[in-house]
Amino acid sequence: MPSVLADVAGLGPYFSVGTGPAADDERPVADLHRDPQPLRERIAHVRGALGGDERVAASLAFQGLAAQLVSPPYAAAVLHGVVPALTPADLRWRRTADGGWALRSGTTRCVPELAPLLDDLLGPLVAAVRAQVPVSERLLWGNAASTVAAAKRLVTVQRPASAARAAEVARAVLTAGPLAGAGEFLPARAPDRVWTFRRRSCCLYYRVPGGGLCGDCVLGDGPASPAARPPR
Repeated sequence: MPSVLADVAGLGPYFSVGTGPAADDERPVADLHRDPQPLRERIAHVRGALGGDERVAASLAFQGLAAQLVSPPYAAAVLHGVVPALTPADLRWRRTADGGWALRSGTTRCVPELAPLLDDLLGPLVAAVRAQVPVSERLLWGNAASTVAAAKRLVTVQRPASAARAAEVARAVLTAGPLAGAGEFLPARAPDRVWTFRRRSCCLYYRVPGGGLCGDCVLGDGPASPAARPPR
């Protein structure tokens, strides 16, 4: 499993999960569901970095963390046919010098399916964010769906031979559980292959000073640019 995670980490920072020795300041992702302080600080960090009000910061903080949680197991499923057991109890996080978060896992196990794993990772996090900031549940699940579509795009661009498999896995996830109905599948527009995803909600990035509409936003006329990627 470490070799799988090392391979997908090469796709970019959102796909990175460390597998080395544990750090003293690591905490399980599951702690985020019980202790409000780290998420509160994460939201404040994003607000300070990008501007906008608290709802905007909460939305984009969630989206950035969701991308880190979704992208590694998704890429592993596409490229290696396995789903690492990156459960909330196993997956650990720590703050980095730039204010972002780094993830690490010591798992050697796999789980049978990707969609239930993502539900376990994201469902409690949606509730934890909403317990602090009155942001729409539909909006947050739309953000999660957007991260799946963005991961598909990035995997396909860097590993073109995987395009069909990437689309198959992403569609399965986007039509299951709380992600079902979060968006629609449109004819592919470059750099997408097979299909392009447009969400049915808005992450509020347009309310960031100097921001605009993300490529998959419901308020736009279809993807013309990648979705926003908030600070890690």
